[in-house]
Amino acid sequence: MRVVIIEDEVLTAEDLKESIQQLDNTVEVVAVLQSVREAVAYFQQNDMPDLIFSDIQLGDGESFDIYRTVEVSAPVIFCTAYDEYALQAFKTNGIEYILKPFTNASIADAIKKYNNLRRQFTGAGTDNRANTIAETVQQHTLKPAAILVHYKDKIVPVRLENIVLFYIEKETLYLMTFDRQHYYLKKSLEEAEQLCGNDFFRVNRQFLVNRKAIKDASHYVSRKLSVNLSVPFKEVITISKEKAPQFLAWLSGK
Repeated sequence: MRVVIIEDEVLTAEDLKESIQQLDNTVEVVAVLQSVREAVAYFQQNDMPDLIFSDIQLGDGESFDIYRTVEVSAPVIFCTAYDEYALQAFKTNGIEYILKPFTNASIADAIKKYNNLRRQFTGAGTDNRANTIAETVQQHTLKPAAILVHYKDKIVPVRLENIVLFYIEKETLYLMTFDRQHYYLKKSLEEAEQLCGNDFFRVNRQFLVNRKAIKDASHYVSRKLSVNLSVPFKEVITISKEKAPQFLAWLSGK
């Protein structure tokens, strides 16, 4: 497998290259590119690699500028310190979105996902290879493994699987984890909903709930449903009768 790394931090690029080759010694890192300009020139003059690992914020712009300038058919694993680009990454051949600092486990999961996708489009002709990749990628919801929150003077990654729900309080968005920690985010509930994908459901204007956190649902006043969580929460979470069928279908996995 031929891999290109796009990363402007030299030590990070070296660590990433080492991690990839430790996980799969058959990988050949054919280029490490540090800027938009260098990457554009490389893709214009060289064969397309099998896979790209790409940072987003580079010294001379965003890596998305590369993909807007030259046609890139290879799938991209984005590796970045920012979580707000996930949707844009999805539209740019993105198959995985890793938040820094990356680990061997997160890199291994990304490579495994690439290999699974490659098996699905093996046999596609050269002319439609990019379309086949895009169609396959669209069947997999791209979302970051974690979301960045603000805690005192730090920015902390919280894994999506550890989040019970997002909620609005006094026009500020917070999340609560399964160990009952609360953090505020500099995002809207709509942005959180887009990042979280189908594992979370927007029950009303105030709450976005993780499927894993739902214990059951029960009838409430005025034909509403009450969502009961496996972790105690200070407020009653209700769903309108109009939205209840959609919620129940989601909860059952339909």
